[in-house]
Amino acid sequence: MPFCYQSYYLDFPLQSGRVLDLFKPEQIREDTAVFFVHGGGWQAGSRSNFHPLMEKLNQQGFLCASTDYRLVAPSLPGNPCITILDQLSDIRQAYDAFCCIMKELDRPLNIAVFGSSAGAHLASLLLCTDPGECGEVCKQETHWSKPVCGLLQSTPATFTPWPNIFPHIWSSMQQAAGCTYDANPELFQRLSLNQYIRPDNPPLFFLEAENEHMFPARMNQKIVDMHRNMNIPSKLKIYPDAEHGFLYAASRPVQIEALNDLIEFVRRDSNSC
Repeated sequence: MPFCYQSYYLDFPLQSGRVLDLFKPEQIREDTAVFFVHGGGWQAGSRSNFHPLMEKLNQQGFLCASTDYRLVAPSLPGNPCITILDQLSDIRQAYDAFCCIMKELDRPLNIAVFGSSAGAHLASLLLCTDPGECGEVCKQETHWSKPVCGLLQSTPATFTPWPNIFPHIWSSMQQAAGCTYDANPELFQRLSLNQYIRPDNPPLFFLEAENEHMFPARMNQKIVDMHRNMNIPSKLKIYPDAEHGFLYAASRPVQIEALNDLIEFVRRDSNSC
């Protein structure tokens, strides 16, 4: 199916990292659109990483967008330090821009948000918090429209340390927060998904890799259990022989299975709206 591909920058003059790509199928057949947030340890990655999945979803009739965000970097002369709160601000503004595009296309504001790894962390905060609740600056042109569901792969359930935390990822988390945990534990609490589990959360689908080595799936299972007790139909599935961040393409059998599961979850929640 032919599709239209276009980049939208959030600033003029253009600013690196503050841009989203829109993949629009020739015929939009699905009422729910999908908004992607890439991973990369908060310090790397690109919106283009999700282009293969967006192309697959376009073939199914889904409107899609994938956003960049400014990457974490230490402060340099003339350049302020970029932290997770800046990234969350960028993602909220990109999501708001996507809402504006959907309004121009006369589409319902039904949006599923997909994130992987660090992108899953940022996406989870977009999904489960109100604008500004984490302490980020918000610049919105439209009324806040909560996503209808979340699709999260390799997700940190908390931003506070847990037993046997992978040292490399803990170092990346503290760098992304802009300080050490000991210096400001309250900030790390505010950046934790498990602090925002409440009845107004959208349903979440955790797509977990059997060979995940950074973020324990058991912690996300607790979130699913909490949601189930609130009658929120969240779910978790573990994919055999899959690795951290495995769902950036749909060529291997496990990737195709996960993509089909993702589509089924989105369609189910679209039908329940």
